Amino acid sequence: MPVVMDADRMSRALTRIAHEIIERNHGVDGVSLVGVRSRGVPLARRIATILTSVSGTEMPTGALDITLYRDDLMRTAVGPQPLVRKTEIPFSIDNRTIVLVDDVLYTGRTTRAALDALIDFGRPRAIQLVVLIDRGHRELPIKADYVGKNVPTSRKEAVQVRLAELDGIDEVVVEVGD
Repeated sequence: MPVVMDADRMSRALTRIAHEIIERNHGVDGVSLVGVRSRGVPLARRIATILTSVSGTEMPTGALDITLYRDDLMRTAVGPQPLVRKTEIPFSIDNRTIVLVDDVLYTGRTTRAALDALIDFGRPRAIQLVVLIDRGHRELPIKADYVGKNVPTSRKEAVQVRLAELDGIDEVVVEVGD
């Protein structure tokens, strides 16, 4: 299992992304972060911490569960009784720039589900997408605005993002599947 990103590289990538968010949005006024459950949430919180540190402005941050918006809900291990977790967006998304944060961008289907779920909460001014890893193989016309690292993979490989908050370690590894 090759490690493609260790804790130090992950931290640097998130810091770079935070600065790119500030630059692109000319500051952070009207900007909020929403992490896609599960690994997008701690990544969004880390980026929010960096943005707060740099800008001096507390960053509104939320968590989005997309389980019921997935187009493969009945076809995968999610199955007929999916585990639905809580969506927590403690602010209005109306007329705000929402920075949607996820760990891996692959086919684009998770992002599509996240966009559908987010729109049910209001009408943002804009939605921008942050991913820690872009591994290619898009099936939908979706592109991230901010990418921690591009990791070209085969469809037989799996990208595993491990975060200290959930897994006890910060790393990204590529595993060869069956």
